[in-house]
Amino acid sequence: MTDDQLLRYSRHILLDEMGIEGQERLLHAHAVVVGAGGLGSPVALYLATTGVGRLTLIDPDQVDLTNLQRQIAHSTARVGQPKVQSARQAIEALNPEVQVQALEQRADDALLDRLLPEADVVLDCTDNYRTRQLINAACVRHRRPLVSGSAIRFDAQISVFDPRQDSSPCYACLFDPAEAPEEAHCATMGVFAPLVGIVGSLQAAEAIKLISQAGPSLVGRLLMLEARQMVWTEMKLKRQPHCPVCGSASHRAAPSGP
Repeated sequence: MTDDQLLRYSRHILLDEMGIEGQERLLHAHAVVVGAGGLGSPVALYLATTGVGRLTLIDPDQVDLTNLQRQIAHSTARVGQPKVQSARQAIEALNPEVQVQALEQRADDALLDRLLPEADVVLDCTDNYRTRQLINAACVRHRRPLVSGSAIRFDAQISVFDPRQDSSPCYACLFDPAEAPEEAHCATMGVFAPLVGIVGSLQAAEAIKLISQAGPSLVGRLLMLEARQMVWTEMKLKRQPHCPVCGSASHRAAPSGP
C-alpha cells in the first residue's frame, strides 16, 4: 500500500475490524454493480471512495433530467450521456485509482456468466423483476454473494444472499420467479429521493463488509423500511428446499463455477 493510499484510507485502517488487511482486500476486489441509477449511484460512489479496486457498472440507459432528483452520480451537464459513463466520470473525480468498466447494456446470462467468475460481490441496483431473478440465478450458479436492494415511493428493502453458505436463501426463496408481481416504476409511482440514498449506502456497506470481512452480513435477514414514519422491520429468511433456483435438486444440477 502506498503512502497516498495509507492517507486516503486512514479512517478505515484505524478501525480494528478493518485494518490494513481489510483495506488491502478492498483494493484487490472486483464488484459488479447492475444498475447506475438511484441505488447504483450511492453504491458506486461509496465503493469507489472506499477503495474497491475494480468496479463494473452495467446499465443501458442515458441520464435524464428526471433522474437528477435522486441519482447523485449524475449531473445536469451530463444529461443525455450513458449513465455508466456519467457514473464513471463521478468516480474518477472522487478516486482516480479505481478501475471502472462501464458497460452500456442490459445484464443477461451471457454477460453475467462472463463477469461473475472474476467478481467478489454483485450488487443488484435494478428495478426490474425479471432482471433481479436473472442476477440471482447467475450468483447461485457461480457462488457469488449478492447484495439486493429496492426502493419505491416511501418503502424499501435490503438483504444479502450468499450461496457460499449452505444455509443462505437466495432471492428466489423469497420471491418466486414464476409469480412476477406487477412492476412498480418511479416514473409512475414516484420515489422519496433520500430513500434510494439510504438503501444504496446500506448496500455498499454490506458489500464492503463482505469483501473486507469486517463483520457479519445480512444473510438470512430482510430489512424493510417505511420512510414516512422511519420504521425498520426485520424478517428472518430461510432457504427453501424446493426453491427452483437454489433448492437441492436444482442446485445439484447447476454448475457451481470456480
